[in-house]
Amino acid sequence: MSAIELLEDLIADLEAKLNLAPGADPVFTKAAIGNNSNDKKNQKTTFTKSKPSKTAPASDIPEICKLEFKVGRITKVWVHPDADKLYCEEIDCGEADGPRQIASGLRMHYEEEEMLGKRVLVVANLKPKNLVGFKSNGMVLCAAETKEDGSEKVEFVEPPEGAPLGEIVTFEGLPPPAPFSASQVEKKKVFAACMDGMKTNDDCVGTWNGHVFMTSAGPCKGRTVKGGAMR
Repeated sequence: MSAIELLEDLIADLEAKLNLAPGADPVFTKAAIGNNSNDKKNQKTTFTKSKPSKTAPASDIPEICKLEFKVGRITKVWVHPDADKLYCEEIDCGEADGPRQIASGLRMHYEEEEMLGKRVLVVANLKPKNLVGFKSNGMVLCAAETKEDGSEKVEFVEPPEGAPLGEIVTFEGLPPPAPFSASQVEKKKVFAACMDGMKTNDDCVGTWNGHVFMTSAGPCKGRTVKGGAMR
């Protein structure tokens, strides 16, 4: 772990203990009353109060708004050389650092040529994970359902064509996203807390507790999976 990652973990741990949203400023006030031996008057000392952060307290932010879902497009895909179920992808999320490298267990559900060029939703504020020696910087969001024969059907939850790469998804009827740091997402188990509420509706549209995954060009949706768990 690098020094920066260690520092991020320490900050995230402190924010979690104080129940602060990422970047929120703690407010400290203290008054001390004392007697000076040469002056019988009480003296009051007050530390300067920091300006309250405009960020809502962490407890007031809906869990889904603590995650960051970005519009992306798969620009390169190849078979993981050491894992039967994994593809390795480069995904353009409109970021200055260039495409993200992400591994996805989708070889049972998509052919390699089907993956290339797909528009996807990337969960962007997860800590990188080593998946069979490949460093995965996020995950792609899919919807899944169990078929009559017991097998599983999995498909991407796709942003509409008009949504620009890098756009951050919002949620209909909820405040704007206030994404946590990757370290805090992991410590607070934010993604796991959201999973029960993430489902496609009868129109295959992605939702969290009924709130639609939205972009500037419209909702994000699967092709055929209705009422499927999103993960």
